[in-house]
Amino acid sequence: MEQHQQPAPNPHANQSIRRPRILVIDDGDSVRDVIRIFLEHAGFEVCGEAADGVQAIEQAKKLKPDLIVLDLAMPRMNGAEAASVLSTTMPSVPIVLLTLYKNVLGSALASAVGVKAIIDKTDGMDKVVACVRSLLDESAVERSHPH
Repeated sequence: MEQHQQPAPNPHANQSIRRPRILVIDDGDSVRDVIRIFLEHAGFEVCGEAADGVQAIEQAKKLKPDLIVLDLAMPRMNGAEAASVLSTTMPSVPIVLLTLYKNVLGSALASAVGVKAIIDKTDGMDKVVACVRSLLDESAVERSHPH
């Protein structure tokens, strides 16, 4: 009888490339829905959502996302306060701050609270997706080439 040799199993055959995980925080349910739809359509995984800064910190610690998209104006704790805490506790996780007040906020405050980018909500979701992609690419390069 002729014996057929089975090829060695490929341990990576059933593993897909891990999609970057993003935490979305905005007090508006419909805004979070739109952000999630655009990010998922672009190939990212929205690993969690929160409606205020306090929930944002709790979710970030629990879920350990690759990037956080954070609204500025929220109840209980605003985005700037949450970003300040998050950038201290998770310094390697980029934070994108979404706001309707970009022209008022200024880059000095964003830098002070550890935000990597500020995007005006009126600029649209394509800009959010492009910014997320760019920051995750930078972050991946920094992780593979530490200083």
